[in-house]
Amino acid sequence: MRVIVVGGGVVGTMHAWQAVQRGHEVVQIEREAEARGASLRNFGQIWVSGRAGGEELDTALRARELWERIGAEVPGLGFRAIGSLTPVRNAREHAVAEAAAARPDAAARGYKLVTAAEAREINPALRGAFEAALWCERDAAVEPRTAQLHLREALTAGGRYTFLPGREVREVAGPGAVRDDHGDVHRGDVVVLATGAWLSGLVRELVPDLPVRRVRLQMMQTAPLGEPLTTSVADADSFRYYPAYASGALDALAAEQAQAPIAAAHKMQLLMVQRLDGGLTIGDTHEYEHPFAFDTLEDPYEHLAEVVESFLGRPLPKIRHRWAGVYAQCTDTTRVVHRQQVADGVWLVTGPGGRGMTCSPAIAETTANELGW
Repeated sequence: MRVIVVGGGVVGTMHAWQAVQRGHEVVQIEREAEARGASLRNFGQIWVSGRAGGEELDTALRARELWERIGAEVPGLGFRAIGSLTPVRNAREHAVAEAAAARPDAAARGYKLVTAAEAREINPALRGAFEAALWCERDAAVEPRTAQLHLREALTAGGRYTFLPGREVREVAGPGAVRDDHGDVHRGDVVVLATGAWLSGLVRELVPDLPVRRVRLQMMQTAPLGEPLTTSVADADSFRYYPAYASGALDALAAEQAQAPIAAAHKMQLLMVQRLDGGLTIGDTHEYEHPFAFDTLEDPYEHLAEVVESFLGRPLPKIRHRWAGVYAQCTDTTRVVHRQQVADGVWLVTGPGGRGMTCSPAIAETTANELGW
């Protein structure tokens, strides 16, 4: 079988990986020289802990298995089974963490409520003030800025994979075929459009009423911390944004403890991961209303820096990078992904939302199984 993958991000690359692993020939087309969208502008977290139960959790757990397996084959991914800690500072936040640790699926997620002292044994860099933490053992991390590069190197070495950058696919040119802006037609048995947040142009022509929206976020990265941050770190505001934490305790938190005004205005939470070079990736905000702002705002960065410093008990290293990114999310946020046949032999796979990095290996595996690769 010959598979044409349109899109060089992590979802597209994982579809290429699945196809090659199953013995097929793959041509992957990317409109930029390299992927530049949400697949790079994220935390690199394999984030099992906050996922809703059912299909979403099953997908995340399967993806976690696949990431570890692929990481063993491709060491350059920097796969690390580091887990995560969410420190809590008062009785309301503690109650939400306690409710999460009592979920029927808590063991599958690796949830455990730990004391502040136990949290510092797990992650000694957390020297700030908090009273307990939710430990999530199943969370992991990879290096988002280089993951696709290393995956493509491994794919190319197999001899059945071709990467074509700098080509924008403009039209469907027949069953299992697309034409790019060079005028070249790429024919296969199946085409997968994994175009991420690029929802205009060909995608809009094929699916004018696509039930997917775009979401913008801001993030930053620091100079090396100078010591290991042995886990990912979230704050209690993350409880408000992830469905796994839904409970009566969370309802009480929402009713009785308002977010800081800046955090509420920008729909913020703290997520933080240490990169292999020692720097910290920190975010994030959420913006849903179009048109998105073209600039980044300082107030959210200042809020995040304060939260991080309060957990670390020390000043944040110098901020070296700030950026904004846009990802695609199903308007029905309970859906893991939007997968649709849009023409004869052509499938669109988009809208995983903030789950893209986490779930992409399992999303691609499901596509391959459903299409009979």
